[in-house]
Amino acid sequence: MTLSRRQALTLGAAALAAAAAGPARADDDWSGDIEVLRQAWTTIHPGLYRYITPEALEARLQALATDWRAPGDFRARFLALTRVTAAVKCGHTYPSPYNGGELVRSRLYPDRTLVPFAFRWLERQMVVTRDHSAEAAFPPGTVITAIDGVPTGALLEQLIPLARADGGNDAKRVSLMEMRGDDRFETFDIHLPLILPLRDRAVFDRAGMAPVAAGLLTLAERQAPLAAVAQAAPDANPWTLDKGDDGIHRLTMPGWALYNSAFRWEAWLGRVMDDLSAERARGLIVDLRGNEGGLDCGNVILSRLIERDLPVSRTQRYTRYRRVPDALRPHLNTWDSSFYDWGLAASGPDQDGIYRLTRLGDLIEGQVIRRRGRRYTGPVVVLCDSSNSSATFQFAAAVKDNGLATLVGEPTGGNRRGINGGAFFFLKLPASGIVIDLPLIAGFPTTPQPDSGIDPDLPVATTAEDVRLGRDPQMTAATRLIMTA
Repeated sequence: MTLSRRQALTLGAAALAAAAAGPARADDDWSGDIEVLRQAWTTIHPGLYRYITPEALEARLQALATDWRAPGDFRARFLALTRVTAAVKCGHTYPSPYNGGELVRSRLYPDRTLVPFAFRWLERQMVVTRDHSAEAAFPPGTVITAIDGVPTGALLEQLIPLARADGGNDAKRVSLMEMRGDDRFETFDIHLPLILPLRDRAVFDRAGMAPVAAGLLTLAERQAPLAAVAQAAPDANPWTLDKGDDGIHRLTMPGWALYNSAFRWEAWLGRVMDDLSAERARGLIVDLRGNEGGLDCGNVILSRLIERDLPVSRTQRYTRYRRVPDALRPHLNTWDSSFYDWGLAASGPDQDGIYRLTRLGDLIEGQVIRRRGRRYTGPVVVLCDSSNSSATFQFAAAVKDNGLATLVGEPTGGNRRGINGGAFFFLKLPASGIVIDLPLIAGFPTTPQPDSGIDPDLPVATTAEDVRLGRDPQMTAATRLIMTA
């Protein structure tokens, strides 16, 4: 394993303080923000140079400073910033609308700019999955070939370089540029208007059908279907369990981000797993499609599949700092004050200025899953796709590397060369007000790995015809595997 050399550029407290004024207008000089970003990244980001050289990154930062010095509107400047954050090729490094506040969000969504349907990219085609248009013009399975005369394939090629993903895993980038309707702020909704100015209405070319002009949506209209989810009780169970007549238990887990939930998920999931043996279930299907990650919920599942305690990760964990410089602290926010000073938990630095981290469950032999509850020995299938890029990526790696389940579906997100995450700062650029997620821990494998996600044991793709007919080919394949086991 080779770690990139730390390239710390000096920035005095006076420069940071000067940049800490209130948010500026979109046409003001924002170039001082780039000094804050440079210092934060080179001081804190542990995987900054995993996929980009210091020289290439510095060239991009200098170009961004030039762009932000010249007059320009908010969206143009946001697009220029996104090109730089995406070039780091880290799935957890990006300007986040969740943490940016209402001022930033109002500038990203000023009017009607959102396409009136949900869709997936299937074989690089934009395939509608749900129609939200007033014209009822886009039944599921409709293939959109152009928007306002621009081929959708060409739009995808422009969108891919703007997406946050680890290394060369473009499958994750394509997944992010879908509009599935699962998130409050869809990556596609943010970025399409940056490369294709839309407002109020657009003309959509449809394969095998006449073009149609349709009204676009506001952010409030896009988010309306999520209102019921947002109003759910704090202890609501976000997962579903179906015990089929065929004896197969199907556990659907669309998300593991339960940081603020009062749901006692560990106890509930433990009972689900223990019941598999008690009820002599024919098999278990865990549906993780669309699940980026969150907490390590999969550890409860693993604890009931293993015969003995299992070290599930051989990655070494590193941080780029021991204590955050005082000059940076006004620009950082997080949920755990201990992130500002690792203390003796960060051993080093080594010759590259990197610290080995020995906290947050990081052992010399890696994270260990303890055997618990009733062990289930029946067949287990995990449905995966390219959204699985954090905790779900690590879970997919664990079950495949240890032969604990069969992966069915599409290659995962994440990267076998390691990902950055585990703990975060939220870096607020003072002039623009834009907030960038900043991961604090980098995992590096101890042996050479491919620049890719995890391939499923049984690849199963979805087609436009599957969408049109309402078929679920991955679930069908998983069911067949268990029934013939």
